[in-house]
Amino acid sequence: MIGYFDLNQQTYDRCVRVFDRAKNLLGVRIMMHHDGGQLEHGDIFLFNHFARAETFIPQYCIYRETSALCRSIAAGEFFTGNDRFANLLRDVGAVPNDHPELMLLLAIDILKGRKIIIFPEGGMVKDRQVVDDRGEYSVYSRSADARRKHHSGAARLAVGLQIFKQAVLHKDRRKKHGDLERWAEQLGLPSAAILLERARRPVTIVPANITFYPLRVEDNFLRRGADLVLGALSPRAIEELIVEGNLFFKATDMDIRCGEPIRLSEHWEWWERLIAGYMARGMPDLNAIFEHEYLQENPVRKIASKGLQSSIGGLRDRYMHGIYREVTVNLSHLAASAIMQLIAGGRREFSRSEFARILYLALKRLQPHTEVHLHRSLINPTVYRTLLEGESADLQEFLAAAAAAQLISIEGTRVRCLDKLLVKTSFDQVRIENPLEVYANEVEPMPEVAAAVTGAIAAQGQCTAQDLAAFSFADALQALDWDRRMFTKDKHREINAQETATADPTPFLLHAAKPALGVLLVHGFLASPAEVRPFGEKLHAAGYTVLGVRLKGHGTSPWDLRERSWRDWFQSVANGYEILHAYCEKICIIGFSTGGALTLIQAAACAPSLAGIVAVAPPLKFQNRNMRYVPLVHGANQLIEWVSNHEGVVPFRPTDSEHPQINYRHMPIRGLYELTRMVAHVKKILPNIACPALVIQGTKDQVVDPQSASLVVDHLGSREKHLVWIDSNRHGILYEDVDKTHATVFEFLARLSASDEHRP
Repeated sequence: MIGYFDLNQQTYDRCVRVFDRAKNLLGVRIMMHHDGGQLEHGDIFLFNHFARAETFIPQYCIYRETSALCRSIAAGEFFTGNDRFANLLRDVGAVPNDHPELMLLLAIDILKGRKIIIFPEGGMVKDRQVVDDRGEYSVYSRSADARRKHHSGAARLAVGLQIFKQAVLHKDRRKKHGDLERWAEQLGLPSAAILLERARRPVTIVPANITFYPLRVEDNFLRRGADLVLGALSPRAIEELIVEGNLFFKATDMDIRCGEPIRLSEHWEWWERLIAGYMARGMPDLNAIFEHEYLQENPVRKIASKGLQSSIGGLRDRYMHGIYREVTVNLSHLAASAIMQLIAGGRREFSRSEFARILYLALKRLQPHTEVHLHRSLINPTVYRTLLEGESADLQEFLAAAAAAQLISIEGTRVRCLDKLLVKTSFDQVRIENPLEVYANEVEPMPEVAAAVTGAIAAQGQCTAQDLAAFSFADALQALDWDRRMFTKDKHREINAQETATADPTPFLLHAAKPALGVLLVHGFLASPAEVRPFGEKLHAAGYTVLGVRLKGHGTSPWDLRERSWRDWFQSVANGYEILHAYCEKICIIGFSTGGALTLIQAAACAPSLAGIVAVAPPLKFQNRNMRYVPLVHGANQLIEWVSNHEGVVPFRPTDSEHPQINYRHMPIRGLYELTRMVAHVKKILPNIACPALVIQGTKDQVVDPQSASLVVDHLGSREKHLVWIDSNRHGILYEDVDKTHATVFEFLARLSASDEHRP
């Protein structure tokens, strides 16, 4: 075929290896999201365009996962003046956008099993503004200095190729095998059978989006170096070196997200099918469908081609909508949208805490919209809940960047919006001068984001403690899902497959109609809320509001527990206490084993709302004397990890559990080490506990040395403290309700409730 040049597999592989090495040196973290077979079945991949370097990244990501070579379109200017560079571009799949047979070349590639990469916006959309004043999609054209519709070349390619495929199937039905062999030879395919096989596959377009986060506008070494070497740079060059240098040389997330595939044969209306069938029946070859002269050759074909143009326009609008729906929404999107809405509503000043709450509430309104893709920092509660704690690093970075761009001023705890936010910025300066506008523009095609922010602004002033508590409990449920996903990788598979825990590890919140006293339940080491749920349901039936927390690292994978410290476990208890306190004026904490120790720690630092505590089998001493060697083994494991890629000498130790359906089968040495550190802390804080306390201990406990109970009671600072012995050689006396353990707890709760009723 005239003008066709193939890709060079060796050059392609070499460039991929270079790219892999370069990626490790760059600060950008590339994440490719796809879950519907898009990479395997897609033919034409369409991306938005925000930075120059992104034009060569998607094809290498696709090649790495599918081994399919990709053809991409580059500006024609890159193919003139330097034959060596032009040949390199051709070898790795780039083709000039002014190639006289561009459509034909790309169609042949698809028939050969290649993937096509197209950026239908044309140039970079620096301001990310794609929705015009009428709410329609359009982009800025630098050459025309005006807004225009997006390029439709990808749609024209897809429609033309689909019609040709119908022509192939038409000839097969009419037994025109000679024509098929001739077409296969013209296209460079091995046989007519291969051509027929490719024709049976519908042309598939995959709209995709590349989102960078965060967008930084501070100066960098790349811009300074270019200034020294090249002299004074133009404002446009400076802007591109600053923004894109920061994207690729500082820690930046690059999310490449593939959307729902568009298959023409599934989307065509009846009249489009009629036109396509007419065109296919008389087509002499593939090239004809892309030739203006052929399409205008007779009156009927001319009318049909007008219908095709309408079909192409509709397809273009459909895939552009798909591209912009695949944005990965991050905190800066929400923050920029919130500031713009506050200004529009006449608010130019607000507190940082108020702003953080607006962002949190907007996020909680967005999370149920599963069609909106959230950045992983907005899915992981450990990260996004820092908004409510005043410690969000992402928000601090956003505000600092906005202040550096002189868009806002920060005075103590107050934020004031400056006039520059409302000044029209030139296309080539907007990324530096007003990054907030860029962020807000990027999510404008997503009405869910605007609605979530609007609702959050309206609701934040009326948000009650119970509203926040409900959100916090939902975060606890989401944290379980997040932690599960984080520890299901290949390295975790062997240990996970041997686990026996099948009981539901979900935290639970059981509301009572008129709760006089709330009960916080804390499970033990290696277990999950399933360990205390049966007792929790008993308590709820008796009229108590009950919350069963999940200690961080539990109920997911032993690998998860290996990553957690005892302070992470304690934070789970503290979070649960805050949730329950929104519903109940007085609270009793009941903890089993390690949960009992954490109960003691919480009691030492608790407010007057704590009515009392129950510590069941709290560990200060252990029956297994080998616990004394845990710090030594943990230290050896750390040393091995520091000097090698191995996980340590003994990262896990198998354990026999009384309740294998609840507990981990593998105990991480790091977890045991944290257990010893927690016990050391408990011994220090016992005198600080002042609330009524009940300690329950089995007489022949096989795990915790029964002397622990006596030591706890002896050192408690509480005036009202009780020690109850349970005649049992079992450790799990609370779960099994050995020797009236539950009844003993109920009696204590009744005394707490009675004393609270008589308190003046």
